[in-house]
Amino acid sequence: MLPSRRGRPARLPAACALLLATAAASAALAGCGDTGGLRSAGATPTAVSPARLWPDLTPASSPAYDIGEVDHEVVEGVAVPDGDIRRADPVAAVRAEIAAHPDDYAGDKAPYRETARRMRDCGAAGESARCPVLRPYYRDLTGDGRPELTLGFRLLPAKMTAVRVYGVEKGRLVRVMSYEDAVSAVELAGRSVIVRSPSEVAGYEYRLQWTWDPDQDAMLLTHDEMLRTGDAAGTERPSPSPSVSPSASPSASPSVSPSASTR
Repeated sequence: MLPSRRGRPARLPAACALLLATAAASAALAGCGDTGGLRSAGATPTAVSPARLWPDLTPASSPAYDIGEVDHEVVEGVAVPDGDIRRADPVAAVRAEIAAHPDDYAGDKAPYRETARRMRDCGAAGESARCPVLRPYYRDLTGDGRPELTLGFRLLPAKMTAVRVYGVEKGRLVRVMSYEDAVSAVELAGRSVIVRSPSEVAGYEYRLQWTWDPDQDAMLLTHDEMLRTGDAAGTERPSPSPSVSPSASPSASPSVSPSASTR
């Protein structure tokens, strides 16, 4: 008896049951029901080879703009006890970045001045809901058997989110990926970090993917595309997600909660 989808034995006609016992069962079964023959899927589009445009155009020898393809930088002043990245302080990593870029964070006209102000709320005695640092996530993104730190923090009042990935090299904290934008979701998949951002085009979103490259010792931007979201009427802006204080217990997870975003 063959099991049915409901878990009960399926009854077969006697003729078919006899044929199942023979060596030619597969051929005989074709006559006991569906023929199982091939069916046409319709006409196949004609393959068209790529057409190279402007063959006389002089090839570029260097990029016109620096978009930061490779990010591999030691984070000064942040300890990594015993080389265990889980013991490194995520808030200290953000504070180190703020200190290294005062034009972005210090002063009343700095674009991310509110982020710097709210860092004082990231201590154990502070109000965690105001802390701009989001929950840290740990996952092996390089394939070396050790976890990397994926960290996010809100860039205020710009309503953007910074996404960073850190590893450990010779006992030091090293940033291997850096990106900031209006972010609606972040995902970890295999050796990749995927960032989704809203688009001004109704029913579409941006999807950017960074993947670990061992030759560069960094996460490289490997995919940059615009995808349909299925909402042709427009994309609803995501709401802010709560931040966490450094005293909260970090947990490994495949994704980071969405942050406030506009583009």
